[in-house]
Amino acid sequence: MANVLTDLAADIYKAADIVGREQVGLIPSVLINAGSERAAFGDTVRSHVTQKATVNNTYTPSMTIPEGDDQTVGNKTMTIDKVANVQIPWTGEDILHVNNGSGYETIWGDQIAQAMRAITNQIEGDLWSEIYTNASRAHGTAGTTPFGSNFDEVAEIRQILVDNGAPMDGQVTLALNTAAGTKLRNLAQLQKANEAGGTQLLRQGALLDLQGIMFKESAGIGLHAKGTAASALTNAVLAVGDTTLAFDTSTAGATGFKVGDVITFAADTTNKYVVTGGTGLTSAAGNITIAGPGIRSAIPENNAITVAASYTGNVAFHRNAVELVARPPAQPQGGDAAVDRMTVQDPFSGLVYEMAVYKGYGKSMFDVTTFYGAKAWKEDFIATLLG
Repeated sequence: MANVLTDLAADIYKAADIVGREQVGLIPSVLINAGSERAAFGDTVRSHVTQKATVNNTYTPSMTIPEGDDQTVGNKTMTIDKVANVQIPWTGEDILHVNNGSGYETIWGDQIAQAMRAITNQIEGDLWSEIYTNASRAHGTAGTTPFGSNFDEVAEIRQILVDNGAPMDGQVTLALNTAAGTKLRNLAQLQKANEAGGTQLLRQGALLDLQGIMFKESAGIGLHAKGTAASALTNAVLAVGDTTLAFDTSTAGATGFKVGDVITFAADTTNKYVVTGGTGLTSAAGNITIAGPGIRSAIPENNAITVAASYTGNVAFHRNAVELVARPPAQPQGGDAAVDRMTVQDPFSGLVYEMAVYKGYGKSMFDVTTFYGAKAWKEDFIATLLG
């Protein structure tokens, strides 16, 4: 039986415009590596990483050309290690029953739209986790929604990215949860057409670009629950640029340091760093790692480390800082038992999902599946706005 899905495609797109959808702001803002090429679960994707260049301060004329400075080009890897799958079974009796009411095509279309909604929300949430746990630094007050009285935080978060060398080329996004979006909309100066330069926010509620940054809302932005580490001290002098920070005397508690925790030092309470990993996080001593470009101001030994309160992780990032790979699953030679397949683009996220229909004994099943993975390649170009 062929073209099962083609005949019903119109119902999918019609339903997609009716079924409720959460805000999707992260997926359209990152580098998307998606297509119809199939992938195996666990496939590895590599990206090169260049190092800082050596600046020479001498110039000696000579008939011999200088050798130049050797450079090490490293690489980072990401894995297609996540799967999102929704399976929708139907029997002949089911179809007969619903045709006496709303109708099979209507319900089936809504089910597919709900499948795309659920898969998109899962990917959006996983993408947020990858982004905020790899931020270079943070700004704001943990537990306080930003933009309460002004939008000064925009300039502060922009400064972090600019100081890290991120290009302000129109591809930087600040993704907010809806609470921060509401605070921003409530600012009087943005609602006044003569001050805002337009009526989009006042009339349509559209968030305007500010200071070269695109603003988007995302339902995937969540709450980071802080770790229970306390009383930790630095176990060595920390120099500018260090990303591995030795500590001791920590009272770990139930969780110790957690990836995503925001920390400051007694000697530097201005810069807020994000814990990205480490060894012995749940121990009394070990090390924690932070993202590049690392420590901004030298920290002495035996300096107190403070973990900020739990926070909502709004994130600012350059498009090329984060990559999302999404692929349909690999199939055996000659295909599997599916009688029809088609790809459907989600109108909200822009991602393309594969649908397949399988015929059984008095029963059929519709399957929506994607393999995906996300990677923050360039931590320097990511900053967290605490909320």
